Amino acid sequence: MTREATASGHRRVAEPGTSDGTGERATGKETGSGPTGPLAGYTVAITADRRREELAALLERRGARVVSVPAVRIVPLADDAGLLAATRACVAEPVHDVVVTTGIGFRSWLEAARSWDLAEPLLARLAGARLLTRGPKATGAVRAAGLAESWAAGTETVEEVRRYLTGQDLSGRRIAVQLHGGPLPELCQALRAAGAAVVEVPVYRWLPPADPEPLHRLVEQVAAQLVDAVAFTSAPAAANLVAAARQAGRLEPMLAALRGPVLAACVGPVCADPLESLGVPTLQPDRGRIGSLARAITAALPDRAVHARAAGRSLVVRGHAVLLDDALVPVPPAPMAVLRALAGTPDRVLSREELRRAVCAGSTADDHAVEVAVARLRAALGDGAIVQTVVKRGYRLAPAGTPGAAR
Repeated sequence: MTREATASGHRRVAEPGTSDGTGERATGKETGSGPTGPLAGYTVAITADRRREELAALLERRGARVVSVPAVRIVPLADDAGLLAATRACVAEPVHDVVVTTGIGFRSWLEAARSWDLAEPLLARLAGARLLTRGPKATGAVRAAGLAESWAAGTETVEEVRRYLTGQDLSGRRIAVQLHGGPLPELCQALRAAGAAVVEVPVYRWLPPADPEPLHRLVEQVAAQLVDAVAFTSAPAAANLVAAARQAGRLEPMLAALRGPVLAACVGPVCADPLESLGVPTLQPDRGRIGSLARAITAALPDRAVHARAAGRSLVVRGHAVLLDDALVPVPPAPMAVLRALAGTPDRVLSREELRRAVCAGSTADDHAVEVAVARLRAALGDGAIVQTVVKRGYRLAPAGTPGAAR
C-alpha cells in the first residue's frame, strides 16, 4: 500500500458485540497472549447508520475494538408529499436528464413509486432520459432497475456532475435531481442559472440520532483520546458530531484530539468537508468504499504506534494495549498515558509534573494520581523493571540493557 499527503491536509491510502458500559456497542478482543490482527490494541468509533455492521465486521476481523455510535439516521420519505409531487412531475412530462446521486436513494424512489402505482410510468420516463450517475453505487442501482447510465462521475462527486452538465447547453432542458439527505443548492441553482428546469426529488432525509446521549458520550471519548480513530461514511454524520460537541461546549477539546492523536477517517472528500473546514486533517481511501476505508484505517493506525525498548523488552505502544515482546497486553487509560509519555521520550526522566499533565490533562489531580498510574502500569505489564523510579526526579523507561523480570 502507498500513502501520499495532499494539499488539503488529508492522506489518501491505496489499496459478537458486548456493552462497554456507555450504551454503545463495543467489540473486539485482546487475549493477553498474541495479537489477533493488525488493529489489535486499537479502538475505532463508527458513526455510520447504514452498513455499520459491515464496517464493524471488517475492523473487528483485523483485531480492532469497535464502538458503534450512529451520528445520523436516515428517514425514508415514502409518505412525503414532496416526493410524491416530484414523482408525478417526472411522470407528467418528459425529463431530459436524471441525476442519480446514491444507489439507496434511487432504489427508495422506485420503491415509493411502486407503492403509488407509478413505477411503470416512472421507469418509462427514466428510460427515455439521459441517466447521469454520481458513482458506482448509483450506477449499480440504475442497472439493477433494467436501465443504463449515459455518464458516470469518475470522482464520485456532485461537483463533477455540475461541471459536466453546465458545460453543455441546458436551455429548455428538464432535469430531475435525486437528492441525498438534504438539498443540493450548488447543483440545482447552477442548473437553473444555465437555463434548465429542475425537479428536485427528495427521497430521504438525514437527521440527528433520536437519542443524542450516545453521541455526546462519543464526543467525550474523542476529547479524552479514549478512541484511536473515528470513521465517517457521510458528511451529515461528521457535521452532527461537530454540532454535538459545540452544543456540549466541548468542540475545541474534541477538535484538538482530532488534529492530534485521534485519526479522523472519512470515506471521501465530501464526507471530510465538515471536518477539514475546521482544520482537522483526514485520512481518505483512494476509493469511496467501506472496504477501502477499513483497509486505509488498517494501514494508518499501526504507523502511529510508539516503539521502544526497556529492560531487555520490546514495547510497541498501541491505542489501549501494548505489544510486549510477542504478547498483547491491555493497559487502562491512565497507565497508558504514562507509558505513552515515557515511550515517546525513552532517554529522558519525566518529572511527576510532566506525567501529571499527561495523565490528568485539564484536572487538578495531585502527584498521587501519577503514583497510582505508575503502579497500575507496572502491574499491567507484569514486569516492574520496565518503568524505573529515579529518586527525587521522576520516572523513565529502564535502559535496554537493564535486566527485566524472569520470563
